[in-house]
Amino acid sequence: MAAHNELGKWGEDTAADYLQRNGYAIVERDWKSGHRDLDIIAQDKDGTVVFVEVKTRRNRLFGEPEEAVDYQKLRSLRGAINHYIKYRHINGNSRLDIITVVGTIGTEPEIDHIKDVSLI
Repeated sequence: MAAHNELGKWGEDTAADYLQRNGYAIVERDWKSGHRDLDIIAQDKDGTVVFVEVKTRRNRLFGEPEEAVDYQKLRSLRGAINHYIKYRHINGNSRLDIITVVGTIGTEPEIDHIKDVSLI
């Protein structure tokens, strides 16, 4: 596996562990909708379905990780989320969160959880 793929998997694993430690139940990971994917689908304590986009970076030299979630990425996420909601017949509340993980494998990462990102 390429180093950037290993870092990405580590970031997603780190984000999933963070969510579980904070009372979320992981429903699915790496759900595919054609060429689009949803990194983590979780359920919050209040039953809200939370779609989590994970962005992992070794450092912040080239900007904040969440800056990679641009208009095109949001559009892609919107399509995948809508497909998931219809496919799983979700009728309750849902939201999009971004979790950023900054660090390297074997170190203590910096984790930032940005809740309820607008899909507009």
